[in-house]
Amino acid sequence: MKMQTAALKTVRFGLLVVLGLGVAACGGGDNEDRYVARDVEVLYNLAQDNLERRRYRIAAAAFDEVERQHPYSVWARRAQLMAAYANYMSNNYDDAVLAAERFLQLHPGNASASYAYYLIAICHYEQIVDVGRDQDKTNLARDGLIEVIRRFPESEYARDAALKLDLTNDHLAGKDMEVGRFYLRRQEYLAAINRFRSVVDNYQTTSHTPEALHRLVESYLSMGMYSEAQMTAAVLGHNFSGSKWYRYSYELLTDKGLKPRSG
Repeated sequence: MKMQTAALKTVRFGLLVVLGLGVAACGGGDNEDRYVARDVEVLYNLAQDNLERRRYRIAAAAFDEVERQHPYSVWARRAQLMAAYANYMSNNYDDAVLAAERFLQLHPGNASASYAYYLIAICHYEQIVDVGRDQDKTNLARDGLIEVIRRFPESEYARDAALKLDLTNDHLAGKDMEVGRFYLRRQEYLAAINRFRSVVDNYQTTSHTPEALHRLVESYLSMGMYSEAQMTAAVLGHNFSGSKWYRYSYELLTDKGLKPRSG
């Protein structure tokens, strides 16, 4: 399922204001230069008008046309990122990512690079599906969000990326939990332990951690690894003493005459 799509589609960024303004014609003062600049402005304003009218696919094509006809103009650089945004707004995520990546390749130091990185991450984020399916997009979203936070820690995009990163990590942890439970039901305990340990080690701040610790206790007990089960239960009790998962683990231990025990 798509996560928070409606809210994300309301994202606006400063470039829209800047890029929507008319700019002076580039070049010298001869008639040919004025004619080219006028044509570029007509194309760009047409694209901007379609964007404002929410005709996103038409707007994306029009922004592409600005770059195609006038590849060396200042308008072309602006149109590249606007085309990415228009494609994003029409849910054409693949083209949006390609356009944003191309913008970064050509203009890595541009002031709008932070938004380009953010847009790439959001395109992947909105394609996150339920935990029962392949999580390639989830991993790409996580990588993209981390990149935004790493490169632009003080930006408004980093703050939003941090919030979405928490949800993305929770989703990936959920996938590991699903696979781990599958192995546990099949009594493939080592494979199950690897998945539950992944949650504890890599996604310890998510909502899945208490259950992951309990499932580790369950798996260790099933393998006769009583000391590991006791120590894991102690960690669970220390961090989540009021959870049902600690109660379940405590009952499993006491049924075998054991109690949680720290190392």
